Amino acid sequence: MSDEYKEYYAGKTILVTGGAGAIGGTLTRTLSDLKAKLIIVLDDLSSAELWNVPSRPNVLFVKGSVLDEVELKRVFFEGPQVVFHLAALFANQNSIDHPETDLMVNGLGTLRMLQYSAMKGIERFVYASSGCSIYGSSAPLPLTEEHMSLHLSSPYQITKMLGELYCNFFIHHHDLPVVETRFFNSYGPGEIPGQYRNVIPNFIYWAMCGKPLVITGTGDETRDYCWVHDIADGLLRAGFFPQAIGQAMNLASEKETSVKALAELVNKYTHNKAGITFGQRRKWDTKSRLLASVDRARELLGYEPSMKFEDGLQTTIDWFRSNWDNIQATARFGPGVSSATREVSQ
Repeated sequence: MSDEYKEYYAGKTILVTGGAGAIGGTLTRTLSDLKAKLIIVLDDLSSAELWNVPSRPNVLFVKGSVLDEVELKRVFFEGPQVVFHLAALFANQNSIDHPETDLMVNGLGTLRMLQYSAMKGIERFVYASSGCSIYGSSAPLPLTEEHMSLHLSSPYQITKMLGELYCNFFIHHHDLPVVETRFFNSYGPGEIPGQYRNVIPNFIYWAMCGKPLVITGTGDETRDYCWVHDIADGLLRAGFFPQAIGQAMNLASEKETSVKALAELVNKYTHNKAGITFGQRRKWDTKSRLLASVDRARELLGYEPSMKFEDGLQTTIDWFRSNWDNIQATARFGPGVSSATREVSQ
């Protein structure tokens, strides 16, 4: 497929919820480079930082929640033509600790975004779902879009599926042009470490602090780690191609990496001598392997994962080094979360 999808965004007004996060920030920078007229970033900074939002003439940052109707009216007043809904309470352990907030943000917040988008006649609504969540633990590998499960193990998994169900309702009842994208373990520049963050930024952070990396499980568990720029490219494609409307599709790397291999690479690239330790596997972590098929996204969007994992990991570590002062100042670990008990989403 050609680069026509990139040309489409020139001169457009676009709303990115959760735009201060790693994926949202990467998407916003790309849209800015593609000469979008205006990119509106709506983010409450509950799990991201303002310094990660690009400061550019065509980027408007609005601090607010997808639950705040005053802020929703404000951002939709700007007349966005495309909405990328990435905002969420992330992720499994956070939702277990705060299930009501998870339901409000991921459930009601998504519903309100769909309602405003339908009222305003949005050209495309792209929803960020989670392939790591909604397939359950018994689906055959590689994971394809048909094998969804009702046997889910955290509120986050439940509300991500709820978001897809609301999307399907708005497709069928309101003719809203929706695309559902299912992310697998994203990584890359822009994601700060913290108590409820992903394993890669947390491993890098603790390794750069000279701490041992704690694996919750055996370390043989595998994940499908997807480069953040590949996910952003998949989102851009989902926001353009008409054949994507009404479809759900995986955005992933199609490669498995064990958590132990990841930890060993992080220690190697950061020259961390503290090694690896093992902790008890979390009750919600029921998947010993994750590997996605991207055949549907490849066929419909021309999506193709591009980054070799080792190169992406090294680039992410380089980003950490370049932004270390900001990262140290904003890494969020709750009271009692020590180097031996910290929670990460593997």
